[in-house]
Amino acid sequence: MNALAPFSALRNARFARLYAAQTISQIGDALTWVALALLAYQLAEKNAAVVLGTALTLRVTAFVLFSPLAGVLADRLERRTILVGCHFARAVVIGLMPFVGEVWQVYVLMFLLNSLTAFFTPTNQATVPLVVGREDAGPAFALSSATTELLGIVGPGLAGVLAAFVGGRSLFFFDAASFVLAGLLVLTLPSLRARRGEVGRSTLADVRDGTARLWRDAPVRFALLMELVAAVAGALILVVTVVRVQGGLNLGEAQYGWVMALYGLGATVASLAVGAVGRRVPRTTFILAGALLTSLAILPGDGVGLAPLMILWLVAGVGQNWVNLPTETLLAERTEEAAQGRVYGAHFAWSHLWWAFSYPVASLLSARFSDHAFLYGGLLALVILAAVSLLSRGTPSPAAKPSSSTD
Repeated sequence: MNALAPFSALRNARFARLYAAQTISQIGDALTWVALALLAYQLAEKNAAVVLGTALTLRVTAFVLFSPLAGVLADRLERRTILVGCHFARAVVIGLMPFVGEVWQVYVLMFLLNSLTAFFTPTNQATVPLVVGREDAGPAFALSSATTELLGIVGPGLAGVLAAFVGGRSLFFFDAASFVLAGLLVLTLPSLRARRGEVGRSTLADVRDGTARLWRDAPVRFALLMELVAAVAGALILVVTVVRVQGGLNLGEAQYGWVMALYGLGATVASLAVGAVGRRVPRTTFILAGALLTSLAILPGDGVGLAPLMILWLVAGVGQNWVNLPTETLLAERTEEAAQGRVYGAHFAWSHLWWAFSYPVASLLSARFSDHAFLYGGLLALVILAAVSLLSRGTPSPAAKPSSSTD
């Protein structure tokens, strides 16, 4: 197993520039979520959690509504134009955030921002196999995933340091600048247009085809349903951990940060492991193992101390990544180039629909069963996992023939 295998993707000059642009914009994203939390407290004080929760709901709503259409456009249009346009448009939207004075303005701008992200992310995901080739998409996705998780760990700390010097609202300007730099870098790439498949079909037909491909292909369907398992466990972690650490264990914000940092570290290490193993382990094996790990890890979360909780969340982070990262690669390997945009768009919508279901479930469990939320949530995740496994018995190997349209 070669631990440096994911970095081999950087030998592809086009991917290296695409990766650099993504990393720059993600550094800005890390600043934005800290800035948004500070802004919410300025505007709403004790109701800041409501503002953040509403903004998160609007985020998921935008993803579910617009990403299927975004995927269709990625199949039909020059992807470089879409990526650059989204970068520059997001720079404008985020650049307006420091000037807001009312909560409703935050909601409008965040919905616009995430609507643009709904167009950007599936296009960017579909562009990775276009640039490196379907067979070499695994290491590229692994490197991108590891970088995303690592920035999730160090980003909030960087944002806190910058906020101390320039103020919370000014962080939005740094994010706007990151989008501009990323857009300029993407502009240096050659054409990123995919080969066209069937011409003359309606947009609605292509949207339906993207979803049909997800559910028609047995390994992809298995992966998509396992993402529901991961979403249930992940929502519990994101929603209830702060209550467990600060309420149940009577610890502070620093300890909460340590626990969540271990969760991100687990995901980072897991990304590199997937890239290093490559094709020697089937994608569906990783996905099943990941769903099982993250579900089992949260089961004892209600009754353990800080140190065991950190270890469990490290394992949970590994499990989350082993569901999500191999799924991205599986989509690339099992979908022909002409349809990858609509498939990634449909997947982005469905995977976030799982989170739209899981967040309220996590909140309900925390409110109704505060001492057993992780236990009941973990059991629910395991029940879904068992049901999916039974329904998917006899799933063919991921090495089977890629899906194709039957429309």
